[in-house]
Amino acid sequence: MELGHIDVTASEPTSAPDVAISGGHKRSSCEAVNSVLARVGDKWSVLIVMTLAHGPQRFNELKRQVGTISQRMLTLTLRGLERDGLVKRTVFPTIPPRVDYELTDLGHSLRQPIEALGNWAFDNYASIASARDTFDKTARK
Repeated sequence: MELGHIDVTASEPTSAPDVAISGGHKRSSCEAVNSVLARVGDKWSVLIVMTLAHGPQRFNELKRQVGTISQRMLTLTLRGLERDGLVKRTVFPTIPPRVDYELTDLGHSLRQPIEALGNWAFDNYASIASARDTFDKTARK
């Protein structure tokens, strides 16, 4: 079974008390950063940020670089990254209009943590694959 992307509308904040949770953070603080973590943790956002790390690109260049992303998903992801201040969209008054996408300073600041996470994934892939295999064999019994 292949999992796909599902658009989910964020629910209204709960009326749960603003109590401290793990790490000393308040529940309201964690809820506030949830949408940011959802954006920067999305696989398409990660791939787009890393692709734009090499410089501005046009839409179709980005689509080719990222690979299996649909035109709609690329549009939605770019719009979200632009809304969050991570990507800048520049329209040039040519015929046909030229549109470039590039990382903002904030977007560039995201490169280091994404690269660190990617390196961690590469370094630990064999261990994770082994753990998955062991789990899958155990779960079948």
